[in-house]
Amino acid sequence: MALKRKTKINPNFSMASMTDIIFLLLIFFMITSTVVVPNAIKLTLPQSQKQTAAKPLSRVTIDRNLNYYVAYGNQREKPVLLDEIAPFLQERYKQEPEMFVALYADEAVPYGEIVKVLNIANENKFKMVLATRPQRKR
Repeated sequence: MALKRKTKINPNFSMASMTDIIFLLLIFFMITSTVVVPNAIKLTLPQSQKQTAAKPLSRVTIDRNLNYYVAYGNQREKPVLLDEIAPFLQERYKQEPEMFVALYADEAVPYGEIVKVLNIANENKFKMVLATRPQRKR
């Protein structure tokens, strides 16, 4: 007596679920990659032996042509004048009273320009961190 199956076995493999997983991973990596804040302004930071663990929310950047830029959080740097730095940081301080401000200055920037920004931070009682690159060991 021959028994027959009512349903036939389909030997084809469906890639639909695999495609869904790949698209979900792609979306995940696209979203998480925007969390990283790249410094779009090309600077050569001075070297130092110590690095801080503080995570600054605001950034002030001075490039070698003495152009000033400010940014907050994941925002891109926007160009400002020296007189516009204090109001920008004061506004951010109202939002986050415990914020740190990172100062990114090219190593070719004269010390006097850095002191101007440090004075703004000192007058307003902001916590300032000077960004440096790690010193290479010999």
